[in-house]
Amino acid sequence: MIRRPIQILPEQIANKIAAGEVVQRPESVVKELLENALDAGATRIVVAVKEGGIKMVQVSDDGSGMDEADALASFLRHATSKIVTYEDLEEIRTFGFRGEALASIAAVAQVTMKTRRSEDDAATVVRIHGGNPPRVTREGREHGTTVVVQNLFYNVPARRKFLKSATTEFRHVYDAVHRVAISYPEIGLEFISDEDQIFNLPPAPFPQRLREVFGERRLEALIPVEETADLLTVRGYIGKPTFGQKSRANQYLFLNRRYIVSRNINHAVFSAYENLLLKGTFPFFLLFLDIDPRRVDVNVHPSKMEAKFEDEQGVYHFIASLVRKSLASADFVPSLSIRPEAGAAGETGLHFTQRQHAWPGGTPSDAAWNFPAREMIDQRTGEIMPGGAPGGTGLAGRLLGNIDERFAAAGQTVGATGDRTPMSVPGSGPVWQVHSKYILTPVENGLMIVDQHVAHERVLYEKALRRFGTGLTTGQQLLFPRTIQLLPSDYALVEELLKELQQLGFDIKVFGKNTVVVEGVPPDVKVGDEERILEEILTLYKEYRRDSPTAVRDNLAKSFSCRSAVKAGDPLNDTEMRSLLAQLFATTMPYVCPHGRPVVLRISIDELDKRFGRT
Repeated sequence: MIRRPIQILPEQIANKIAAGEVVQRPESVVKELLENALDAGATRIVVAVKEGGIKMVQVSDDGSGMDEADALASFLRHATSKIVTYEDLEEIRTFGFRGEALASIAAVAQVTMKTRRSEDDAATVVRIHGGNPPRVTREGREHGTTVVVQNLFYNVPARRKFLKSATTEFRHVYDAVHRVAISYPEIGLEFISDEDQIFNLPPAPFPQRLREVFGERRLEALIPVEETADLLTVRGYIGKPTFGQKSRANQYLFLNRRYIVSRNINHAVFSAYENLLLKGTFPFFLLFLDIDPRRVDVNVHPSKMEAKFEDEQGVYHFIASLVRKSLASADFVPSLSIRPEAGAAGETGLHFTQRQHAWPGGTPSDAAWNFPAREMIDQRTGEIMPGGAPGGTGLAGRLLGNIDERFAAAGQTVGATGDRTPMSVPGSGPVWQVHSKYILTPVENGLMIVDQHVAHERVLYEKALRRFGTGLTTGQQLLFPRTIQLLPSDYALVEELLKELQQLGFDIKVFGKNTVVVEGVPPDVKVGDEERILEEILTLYKEYRRDSPTAVRDNLAKSFSCRSAVKAGDPLNDTEMRSLLAQLFATTMPYVCPHGRPVVLRISIDELDKRFGRT
């Protein structure tokens, strides 16, 4: 390799290299120009693109505009009106502050800017192609600024070939405009693509803007959240678990109204959903974080899409706690409506809808926050407080061992109140079992249907987690211990999980040659099923471990609850059904099983009246 002397890069080459940090695709151009318009105090912005922004991006606003000197200076690198001293950098309240956006865009595209202040006679027009010296003319224009960016990366072929199709680039541009539409409802925003108007949003209150952006149907599945601490305020909405998405596309996080991406906060929200989501789905969320700018650094990435918090762990736990509380306040019982649907024989169809969470009339701060009280659980052991029901080792014993008869007799309200429909504790009236699979019982506003297997799963899952938390072992000794020969891999797994299995209630002695002796089992395990239950728990645990290798206790709790719960096809008597319902609605989340499947459905009395012609 020939050694060459070190030299300073020509300015044009340096600008093109630097532009790659700020301008990655048409979306980057749209984002930067939108932020400039917002900083200029615009009340209306029009975004137009051609071929997904590859051919042309145009952003027009009615903001303050610039005179000729500022218009020319705005294309110089590191030219900014936002930063004067180092202290200014510590308290950034604007989008743009580095003075890199226009310089970077002009280095790799053909740019025309037309700008005028209200006090000027004419607009200043600046044309710069590929970083060449600017040409300045004068034209007429209302006050504000229009920037037209054409042929992105025309002079950097290596970068241009990495652009995707016009359709793909359009989706990215749409996302950028969409985010501004959400975070600035007070601004009119129009979006045009290849001469077609995509949307034209007038200024509106925040809830109305969300209706226009997301549609009424999506809003029905949202739960409001709001909380204020000393240094942080969080407000917005999270999606009900049934609104889980196959990707993270519908996750919106705004820091002081600036859209950011934060793995830390994303994980905080996701962890709060516990096992409410089906495997492979992600929660919808739309959160606004307001924080003292001195407590956060938005200058950690050229695109300003990331931020570093002074107290990352504090923010994480604050948001995770808030999301958990908000989820606890919601009603996840799906409603079952019956409607005629066109079919081959004109049969009646079934239609499932999520229980409506009343949409707040004003901003999220207008919503009332009420959370359920769970006071019928022994805080020392974590169990439901014991009543007078008899125990046992059969099916009845598995359901009645820890029932609190006062819970059902009190007829107290389940879950939160607020804007939810009140519902007395199910099971206080008549109960019926259908096909040894579902439990039916009337509730105040209709008929409730419970899947007995997943209901018992939820009960056993939470019991298992509480046992892990207390460290207490509460098993039932076997009259005749069972000697079980395991596969070598299962034997090794028993040795690995021996402490956790003992906390669940298993009394297991480990011997050589892949042999264990079971001397006791949890009270929820039917005597005679010890070997089958243990082997099935180990098999299921290995399956869960592949997806979540570090969640040892959670995986074991899910495995235990799934294999120990009553099955579809197990007949239950009246006492057993009432016991199961009472225990279910004493859990922290009675509406979904540990795997995210629904536990409860509701048919409203209005729906029944309609179907029988009573309306």
